[in-house]
Amino acid sequence: MAGGFLMRLSTKGRYGLRAVLDIAVNADGEAISLSRIAERQEISVNYLEQLIAKLRKSGVVNSIRGAQGGYVLAKPAKDISVGDILRSLEGDLHPVDCSEINDADIECSHSDLCVTKYVWKRISDSINDAVDGIMLSDLVDESRKVQAEIGITQENRTKQTC
Repeated sequence: MAGGFLMRLSTKGRYGLRAVLDIAVNADGEAISLSRIAERQEISVNYLEQLIAKLRKSGVVNSIRGAQGGYVLAKPAKDISVGDILRSLEGDLHPVDCSEINDADIECSHSDLCVTKYVWKRISDSINDAVDGIMLSDLVDESRKVQAEIGITQENRTKQTC
């Protein structure tokens, strides 16, 4: 996108969202192993371990130990927003480092005269409103709808829709 505004999420956010969605879609009351998620999502187990550790720490997923162990959602999918997941992995979702919108103590010698801070604040608010307004349950419903449209069933599912 030449000359335009482009905000990108890292692979942490993109892959982590896919992993949590995989758990939500495939759990059916049972824990999902990292190896199964990794296989379906085509993400290395080592990288997935790093992502899941952050998601556990932030209360998005819980681990279950033992032979039938793995990962489950820490709360119902309807109570987990995309914003919760992305912020767990990416930190804040602000498009710029600006003392007016970031919680951090960023010094800015132009803050008293800066009018672009209003632009950054509106963009930041829009991003956060958008991701906080999409619940994991919405993505589960959409995933199941897409899978039904193309004839994927629980039995023949090898990859997750993303």
